[in-house]
Amino acid sequence: MNIRPRRNRKSAAVRNLVEETNLGVQHLIYPMFLKDGSNIKEEISSLPGNYRWSIDLLLKEIEACINLGIHTYDLFPAVDDSLKDTVASYSYSEDNFYLKAIQKIKETFPDITIMSDVAMDPYSSDGHDGLVEDGKIVNDKTLPILLKMSIAQAQAGVDIIGPSDMMDGRIGYIREGLDQKGYSNTSIMSYTAKYASAFYGPFRDALSSAPKHGDKKTYQMNPANKREALLEAQLDFEEGADMIMVKPALCYLDVIQTLRESMPIPITAYNVSGECAMIHAASQKGWIDYEPAVAELLLSIRRAGADGILTYFAKDFAKFSKD
Repeated sequence: MNIRPRRNRKSAAVRNLVEETNLGVQHLIYPMFLKDGSNIKEEISSLPGNYRWSIDLLLKEIEACINLGIHTYDLFPAVDDSLKDTVASYSYSEDNFYLKAIQKIKETFPDITIMSDVAMDPYSSDGHDGLVEDGKIVNDKTLPILLKMSIAQAQAGVDIIGPSDMMDGRIGYIREGLDQKGYSNTSIMSYTAKYASAFYGPFRDALSSAPKHGDKKTYQMNPANKREALLEAQLDFEEGADMIMVKPALCYLDVIQTLRESMPIPITAYNVSGECAMIHAASQKGWIDYEPAVAELLLSIRRAGADGILTYFAKDFAKFSKD
């Protein structure tokens, strides 16, 4: 045989030399959950190893993660139901604990990158990402609310705004509004291809943000569609998105690859809560080996074309890498 592919696998040195895809802690974004109060560390039962943190303990956790090499964080607020209303007014209130926490984090760790979530559902008494009128999600009336939320987050020190609502036209609306307020350096990572997925359950448990009626299929994408993701990506790019995201990751690796080949801006992917919970459950049963399974899962997302990965495995992977 003149061609023997195994010659390029004969030793670790050779395998490393010809390795096509690399995965490092620098590629990971760590999603974390905030709760108002002090001395709070509540484990999320459906997402082992992840917690709702009060700001005092979260600062200590972020410091530990920085020492492991994690420098980008996506923060989500667990808001008490008493603070929710139909127009998500608490999302931009001066009393919002989430905004105060971001300010504190940036004061304490000015060199890290903070990403936020922009959508009504954590603050809405309806549990939907957009404004509800007569049982329907009203697109254009939602946009001013999202802009107020985005400006408040930029003022608090957020580096990357993350619109996850999937309303039409919101990227351009937010970009223009941020620029007018002097936040032209605040980036936008758009949730571009966010699918109406069955894998969001533990996340909704963490924030108690499930819709109170109906579902999200009129604004989140149909899992059967891939060409539609190209349309969404092109629109977000033209409206001013700096990065675009595919969510979830594992069932949509083909979408990640398609956008990587088609778009000139960075592609990120969200390794969502349900995907992570499956790995935890199977490893606890002894059916798979946790560490190599996590590494293989994240590597597959990178191989598909993701520049960055939001994953609840960020801290564990950082530990594996350091060890």
